Amino acid sequence: MTEHTLFAVPTHSVWDNSLAPRLHINSGDRVLFQCLDSSGAQITPGMSSAQFDRIDRNRIHALTGPVFVDGAQPGDVLEVSVLSTRHCGWGWTSTIAGLGFLKARFHESSLFHWHLDGEITRSLAPATVPLRPFLGVMGVARPDVGSFRTRPPGNFGGNLDVRELCAGSKLYLPVLVAGALFSCGDGHAAQGDGEVCINGIEAPLDVTLGFHLHKHQPLDGPLVESSDQVAPDSPADSWIVVASETDLLDAAQSATNRMIDLLVSRWGFTELHAYLLCSVALKLRLSQVVNEPMFTVSGAIAKSILPERELFPVR
Repeated sequence: MTEHTLFAVPTHSVWDNSLAPRLHINSGDRVLFQCLDSSGAQITPGMSSAQFDRIDRNRIHALTGPVFVDGAQPGDVLEVSVLSTRHCGWGWTSTIAGLGFLKARFHESSLFHWHLDGEITRSLAPATVPLRPFLGVMGVARPDVGSFRTRPPGNFGGNLDVRELCAGSKLYLPVLVAGALFSCGDGHAAQGDGEVCINGIEAPLDVTLGFHLHKHQPLDGPLVESSDQVAPDSPADSWIVVASETDLLDAAQSATNRMIDLLVSRWGFTELHAYLLCSVALKLRLSQVVNEPMFTVSGAIAKSILPERELFPVR
């Protein structure tokens, strides 16, 4: 195992499999990623809403990477373990005209600054908000030729905004191009399900990730193995399938279908019995409803319900 550090700059704000890798690693290596906030450090403490309106939106997400995983080929699975996260004491949340789940009601831009005090923030009195830092964007390069904005997520991962991806969790992604070309960013100190106003607590983060490559493993899209370190109202110690579609109902159906397929392939359920188990034990959640044109739904089943399994054993 080798430990690496990858500084944030230069960042990139598109998925493009022609981008030159900034780092080559082997399966089993760890990388400390320094990630800017999603604005690419354009937003600073004390900035006004008027100044916020003038930032360059083409720099949004400001991802760190790509990282080339030696030996990774299409048809493999990349396991990404979130080993540690650290915020820098400050974050922001905005509303943006024309964006957000309730854009017809909240149609003016605004910018709110947060002071992050260890594991909580009291900036929005009288609320006390627990902090569970995670990366909103973790993904591998898309197989399509060209440059694609990072806002819509997909089977490659990307802008999932699944808040269970905090320290202790694992994300499994299908490898779609040689080397996987993994990138990450869009740090959140906290986020509610749905991320309804368009942002969580956007914050620069230092995140250490561990990588393992699983050869010749079928996986249709992102799969999360959550930990007991998530917020109290999130599914702890669960298997979570993540599905993104342009229609919210389609996303929910896709997540349910993928969980059924997982139960059949890994635990030996019949399709009917897997469907019944989902009906009595599956937690369907709206992970994000604002990354138009895609909506993201996660479906979780607690590990305590199922026999213990390593779905992708490390060899």
